[in-house]
Amino acid sequence: MRVVAKFGGTSLGSGERVDRAADSIATAVEEGHEIAVVASAMGSTTDELLDEITFETEDEDRAQIVSMGERTSVRMLKAALAARGIDAIFLEPGSEQWPVITDAAGEVDVEETKRRAGELAAQLDGVVPVITGFLAEDGDGNVTTLGRGGSDTTAVMLGRYMDADEVVIVTDVEGVMTGDPRVVEGARNVGEITVDELRNLSFRGAEVVAPSALSYKAGNMSVRVVHYQHGDLLTGGTRIEGEFRSLVDMREGSLACITVAGRAIRNSPGILRDLTTALGDAEVNVDAIASGMDSVTFYVDESESEAAETVLHREVVDQEPLSSVTVEEGLAVIRVTGGELPNRPGVMQEIVQPMAAAGINIHDLITSATSVAAFVDWDDREQALEIMQNRF
Repeated sequence: MRVVAKFGGTSLGSGERVDRAADSIATAVEEGHEIAVVASAMGSTTDELLDEITFETEDEDRAQIVSMGERTSVRMLKAALAARGIDAIFLEPGSEQWPVITDAAGEVDVEETKRRAGELAAQLDGVVPVITGFLAEDGDGNVTTLGRGGSDTTAVMLGRYMDADEVVIVTDVEGVMTGDPRVVEGARNVGEITVDELRNLSFRGAEVVAPSALSYKAGNMSVRVVHYQHGDLLTGGTRIEGEFRSLVDMREGSLACITVAGRAIRNSPGILRDLTTALGDAEVNVDAIASGMDSVTFYVDESESEAAETVLHREVVDQEPLSSVTVEEGLAVIRVTGGELPNRPGVMQEIVQPMAAAGINIHDLITSATSVAAFVDWDDREQALEIMQNRF
């Protein structure tokens, strides 16, 4: 099996932990697996270096300074592997076989990086490359970086371009947990999670795998997160399933927008629960929900609008904070789902401006961590879809 193993800063935070990492790599190699290694800076070296840059500096000099943490890690890990009889080399920007190349805009040069990664993969049956994470090199040989979470990005990207069977992220957590064990009791490891689920969690604060890395995950390549104390690269942890796809999609059927108004609904505990429970009990499927201080809006299939209105009207009559329910039919929804949306400044403007220029009224915009849903009149749906497809 071909594996790209990424060791995070904590997992290389001391000589003892470097030894542990080298043991796990050596065991996998001795079992006949092809292993490539991506190493982060030891401990919090990168943050410490950044804190010490208190003077004005050019981007190239800054990248050179912060690269020292990763450069140290790969030398330490390569030496530890050599001490175990493993034929290993370390690769950093400037090395003849360095694989990660960026273009003039600072983005990954996909074609060149694929080519170099493929050449490196062809040598895995005889050597273990230990590669600096986070760092890249431009066409002129200058050191560049891949941004926050860049070591995860390096690992998953190289896993894809080296045709790896699996990428293993070795870190200081057991994998994805059901909750923060520092806050909730009984938190346990999740054995499997989808890319979509994890990306949503990651963009909302879960520090497991960098969201930018998951955009490189291919559906046929496994990604797994394990704790550095586990000691086995090939078992345990949380397996991340599936492939994140960027797409623009329009719902086939028309929707109805049902709005429940009331006094300070947002400050009334249990109101949203009661309304959604009532709809669920009536087997009305809710496509989306939007809430404000004095209203909650439910989007349902137009064929279910009458039933939904009846159910919600009963809740309005029974619950004092609620005052009225209204229905608007004939709406369409177009959703944009994409891994780069949360990191794309002005994404809302890219939707609103061309729609306004075309004279299309947007009834609602609902966002999640990795998607945007635009609700428009049913008669405007084809033009709105074309605009979204052109933009994304």
